[in-house]
Amino acid sequence: MLIRKYWLVLLLLLCSHLLFAADPGKADNPNEIAFMTDFGLLDDSVAICKQVMYNIDPTVRVLDISHAITPFSILDGARFLDGMSGYVPKGTVFVVVIDPGVGTARKAIVAKSKKGNYYVLPDNGLLTYVQNNDGIEAVRVITNRKWMIENAVSSTFHGRDIFSPVGAHLARGEDWTAVGPEMLVNQLVHLKLTQSSIVNGVLRAVVLGTDGPFGNLITNVSREEFAKLGYKYGDTVHLALGENELDIPFVKTFGDVAIGSPLAFIDSRGRLSFSLNQTNFAKTYNINPPVDFAIPEKK
Repeated sequence: MLIRKYWLVLLLLLCSHLLFAADPGKADNPNEIAFMTDFGLLDDSVAICKQVMYNIDPTVRVLDISHAITPFSILDGARFLDGMSGYVPKGTVFVVVIDPGVGTARKAIVAKSKKGNYYVLPDNGLLTYVQNNDGIEAVRVITNRKWMIENAVSSTFHGRDIFSPVGAHLARGEDWTAVGPEMLVNQLVHLKLTQSSIVNGVLRAVVLGTDGPFGNLITNVSREEFAKLGYKYGDTVHLALGENELDIPFVKTFGDVAIGSPLAFIDSRGRLSFSLNQTNFAKTYNINPPVDFAIPEKK
């Protein structure tokens, strides 16, 4: 008799969860969390956050964008966040924890983009590129204690106590307006981005970062901006990069030059990039972004 009651209780709990939870794959609610941090994988922080999500919604799918973001680099987080936005289904919830100001007066927020995705993160500039490229429809400050781990809100681990549980509540289809009061979109913290420009025949721009273990340099120069300089494949580009002066070929891909040789190319995201074929450019030339560089127009 006790066994029958036990199984009946389990069945009722399962049914209630299925009725309450969002249908995975439903239009505008894919029940997916895209998760990104600078925590690394040397300790249990990422696993704890993911388990918090699963405890709230066992059916949620968690996509790990990266947990190897340069520590404290809001700029890198903002770039990667923007890079993912075009590949996820509408309604995806992004949980992003690059939070050097954790425990201070900085706000914890949820923002809804004009594409219909949700961003659960600290208000510290992480949304800069998404706001510029996708647009932000509305923002709310996270204040609803019922959506947090109420008995464990620390001053140093909001990834576990605030961002992860809020992300899971949203991913399973709960009303996002319940998270807290609305704030004005124009109040979002915005990174001060340096734009590339061509002045007096010289392109002046910035190396924003590197592409992980390969050490290729990522810049803020679009394919279209670089094309204004007049270079074609096979041409030699004079590059003044920090304290380095280099003459390098502009080519399609790495194999167009010898191993260890430098090259300029347009990367997979349509930006000007610099590399050493099968060698780490950043380490070889001691490049620590952000770094200014200049290229003159083709003569």
